[in-house]
Amino acid sequence: MACRQEDVGDGWCRLGRRRPADDPRVGGGAATPLRQAELPVRGRGAAARGDRAQLLRARAQPHRDAQPRRGERGHRGGGALPGGAGEAGGAGERRAGCPAGPPGECPAGPVTGWTALLEHARGCFRAPSFELFTDLLFGWVCAPGRRTITAMIAVADPDGRRAHDAYHRFVRDGAWAMSGLWRVLAVHAITRLTPTGVVMLDVDDTLFHKAGRNVEGAGVFRDAVRSTVRRVVYALGLNLVVVTLRVTPPWGGPPIALPVNARLHRKNDTTSTVEHAAAMLRELAGWLPDREFHLCGDGAYASLCGAGLPRTHVTSRIRRDAALYQAAPPRTGKRGRPRTKGERLPTPAGIATNARAADWQQVDAELHGRTVRRLVLVRDVLWYTVNKRDLLRLVIVRDPDGIEPDDFFITTDRTATGAQVASRYAGRWSIEVCFRDVKQDLGAQDPQTWKRQGPERAANLSLWLHALIWCWYLDTHPTGGTWITRPWYPHKNTPSFLDALAALRRVLWSQRITALSAPTAEDTKITDVLLDTLAYAA
Repeated sequence: MACRQEDVGDGWCRLGRRRPADDPRVGGGAATPLRQAELPVRGRGAAARGDRAQLLRARAQPHRDAQPRRGERGHRGGGALPGGAGEAGGAGERRAGCPAGPPGECPAGPVTGWTALLEHARGCFRAPSFELFTDLLFGWVCAPGRRTITAMIAVADPDGRRAHDAYHRFVRDGAWAMSGLWRVLAVHAITRLTPTGVVMLDVDDTLFHKAGRNVEGAGVFRDAVRSTVRRVVYALGLNLVVVTLRVTPPWGGPPIALPVNARLHRKNDTTSTVEHAAAMLRELAGWLPDREFHLCGDGAYASLCGAGLPRTHVTSRIRRDAALYQAAPPRTGKRGRPRTKGERLPTPAGIATNARAADWQQVDAELHGRTVRRLVLVRDVLWYTVNKRDLLRLVIVRDPDGIEPDDFFITTDRTATGAQVASRYAGRWSIEVCFRDVKQDLGAQDPQTWKRQGPERAANLSLWLHALIWCWYLDTHPTGGTWITRPWYPHKNTPSFLDALAALRRVLWSQRITALSAPTAEDTKITDVLLDTLAYAA
């Protein structure tokens, strides 16, 4: 009996035994042994490659009848995958969900919409690389369990049409740039989802956990999820600075965050996370020269208020003990350097303590998709440490019931009201939800690639794929309502990212399962249960 190695989908293999009759290389009998003279000679020239190809063809001829022909039972076609770079089906085949009829009359459906989105990225690759790219994304979406590259290959290329290391080389050393993909996605998402008005953006950094001694770009960083006020936890991983587009979904509820740019921050990097964020904002402004932006970030990115970003306002938290000043007094005409700042003001916490009851205004603010009543105090100040030239607007938000502590915000938009500033910053929470969805539902930390550009590209691709899935779902299901109603959650009225991912997985799996068959009513009952299970088997 011959030994075999079986890929279990997580980067490891297990040894098994296979009978000669199960060996796909032979036609039910024992394989003819190779003689020493027939062994291929390793070489680099064209002659050596030609000899190897001729030898393989000669070895395949005696057993060619053992291979199943197209149309015979057991054939597993090696054609294009649904949603991939190739055609949806050959002559005589029909796509799932399309009525029988003359070819070319099938209306554009979810699969066509997904393929059209992928076509936007074709210009970022050469033809062979684009096919690898679409195969990997199909495997990433449809693979159950951990999203290792081997698990993606097992789903996207089960017949082994390409060598498995071609997919690894594509991620690690492929001749393509992630910046091109980000540009295509950002322009499409902003143009499609926010065609007019100010573009709302959020920025934050997140840690993608990794394991191993030599993971390129990884370092030990503070883990914000596991850390508390009293205890700081550090972990090994990739620290990514991410800019997301904030979209208000048509079905209402909390906003959705779509990543539109990301950069890797390395340990002991001369470029800080704030500088990475500023560089990405300048890139976005260059890609969309006729749009205005408003960026929200937590207190770590408050210094962007003085970065002079083009056509961009910034809203962030401010330190409770920040040194604030009045505006610089007018020039006196006397000799010497004029004053650049006015009199010292109390700290933000001191301003809130000293404020009178008449200084507070009662407003309605949007908080995570619901309206809440808050008290706000608005004052223009000079935060000299961050911005030495321009006044900034300080907004203090207080809970009238006294349950939550005061919040202190700073913004460069001096025309904004207190309610607008509070609502804008509250919408920043969508980027935290995005990070959770990418890691838990898309397995962004699972791809096992360690060298050169592999780790950074895999992490960026997971964020890119997250945004692409939301773009597809918002186009094909603008009203939501694609989830399965559960008896323990009958009042659910807004879809989550897992629902969007399940809808896409159902479409792609349905295309693969029913592409070569005309399902009957009984078959539909069986496949519906199977598709529902596959859709949420993440």
